[in-house]
Amino acid sequence: MEKYIQDVIKLVDLGQNLPLYQIIYEGLRTAIISGVIPTGERINEKQYAECLNVSRTPVREALRRIQDEDIVEYVPNYGIVVRQFSMEDVHEIYQIRTSLDILAAENAMVMMTEEDFRIMEDLLDRTDEAQRENNVKQVINLSREFNSLIFQFARMPRLEAIQNRLHDYLARFRNISLSADARREHALHEHRLILRCLKNKDTEQLRMVIAEHLALSEDFILDEFTELIR
Repeated sequence: MEKYIQDVIKLVDLGQNLPLYQIIYEGLRTAIISGVIPTGERINEKQYAECLNVSRTPVREALRRIQDEDIVEYVPNYGIVVRQFSMEDVHEIYQIRTSLDILAAENAMVMMTEEDFRIMEDLLDRTDEAQRENNVKQVINLSREFNSLIFQFARMPRLEAIQNRLHDYLARFRNISLSADARREHALHEHRLILRCLKNKDTEQLRMVIAEHLALSEDFILDEFTELIR
């Protein structure tokens, strides 16, 4: 833990006007989703309490909430660890995401205005600029925003709420997938194709492009990061 614990502590802002367990929960959760705490790593309640100079109670409550979200798990006789995914987990999550993304995009295609298209064009231009500057963090953030905008423009709040429940999984996968320069380049091109289909109101092509886009992302994770898979 010593090699990254200081990075985790930086994410826990004890100066916030929030309950202590909530502050610790948000910091630890961010650290897990962003990959600061690696998959399979044990989270030592006592050590975190000591480093944060707090009692173990708010740390325990924070970990309980994170465990409820299924991004950490309790291993008997060992403790709480960052959950590892099986190949079946990854495939299931991508199947769900593909269905949700296609449904959102089909509805967004009908609802989007010229101003909406302009917003997405501008976002992709900023993403291209971030890629040229090798600003990986910004590329990841803007790529997430691209996907979020499609759900927002679909004007289906319940669908958006369902998608938000997958956020933790999707954030971890997106960080993995877009960490490689070649995959980022391909993903940006695929986003351009998605926007083109939306503009052309080409439903069949839109479905194909989204399905291929997510299949390539899934394949990249399974091929390049097999250490995350049991």
